[in-house]
Amino acid sequence: MIVVAGEALIDLVPQGPGALAGLKPALGGGPYNTAVALGRLGSPTVFCSRTSCDAFGEALLDGLRQAGVDVSAVQRGTEPTTLAVATIGADGSAAYSFYVQGTADRLFTAPAGLPATARAVSFGTCSLVLEPGASAYEELMRTAAGQGLFTALDPNIRPGLIPDADAYRARFKSWLPSVTLLKLSEEDARWLGGTPGEWLAAGPSAVVITRGGDGLTVFTRDGAQYSVPGVEVDVVDTIGAGDTVNAALLHGLSAQDALSPGTVAALGADGWTRLLRFAARAAAITCSRAGAEPPFAAELGNI
Repeated sequence: MIVVAGEALIDLVPQGPGALAGLKPALGGGPYNTAVALGRLGSPTVFCSRTSCDAFGEALLDGLRQAGVDVSAVQRGTEPTTLAVATIGADGSAAYSFYVQGTADRLFTAPAGLPATARAVSFGTCSLVLEPGASAYEELMRTAAGQGLFTALDPNIRPGLIPDADAYRARFKSWLPSVTLLKLSEEDARWLGGTPGEWLAAGPSAVVITRGGDGLTVFTRDGAQYSVPGVEVDVVDTIGAGDTVNAALLHGLSAQDALSPGTVAALGADGWTRLLRFAARAAAITCSRAGAEPPFAAELGNI
């Protein structure tokens, strides 16, 4: 069982040129997309979050259920759902403006415990920025790591949500001893200002860097480095691509019985190359569709 902890929100996505070209609501949020992608790939998944009781919140839960994700760990609130307005660039890249004041997801509280069958917990994005929920997710991360669970972190930096960049960078470093797998985009890595070697020395067993259409690279604790190219595709937009990578990595590690620091370290060139290629194929399919629509297992085949 993989637990995905973090926000669920509504992306308002333009349907044509221009910032306000027929904005269409779409289910989203980095952790939410990761949970849906895991469910579609067939990994037993639990979503741990707090959602609104409004119509958007109900739609978010329905989307999880349709993907086969367990929503029993989702807290509910009467506050509104967070909104993210997307702007799509000429190359399909997405930028966001967030509406987060007084929304339900930021009032998340750490649960009394994790499911007994949990093997891994995934964290990331807005949920680790917006208080008071950010401290609750941080507490859950440290608890999971203390219990020996595999922990995955994708900070998915949104600078507009971070009031104090230096404070956030320091907080990020404080998470690393509790992280097994760190995944970053090239943009995230530049913004954080560190190097894979520095991050690995602080705790993670592996660091995966995504490079858009150029592919993915993993750096491991033993000094190894493996890369795969991207998969060519006609890009509609990149919404959810990084979240799909998260899910593909976790699903692939589970399939290889490698959801522990020791087994990750033992994957080697063949194991990592197959895993990265699987993640690249999954992300390419997501990029070929409008919005965050990760692939199903039947579209990808075996790892």
